[in-house]
Amino acid sequence: MEKNWVKIFSSEKVIEVEIIKQMLFENNITAVIINKQDSSYNMFGSIDLYVKENNKSIALKLIK
Repeated sequence: MEKNWVKIFSSEKVIEVEIIKQMLFENNITAVIINKQDSSYNMFGSIDLYVKENNKSIALKLIK
């Protein structure tokens, strides 16, 4: 991943991350999901949401 992407959110719940990603998309912010959960059990690890660094402050305000 390029250096200009920053993690803004992390959860163990896929639906929670997907909802936030969609909300950001509706506000013209591109977001990328990185799923670090174990593929066998889906209970170990996290799902991280990244945005470009120049969108970080706007994205964090929208999440709140």
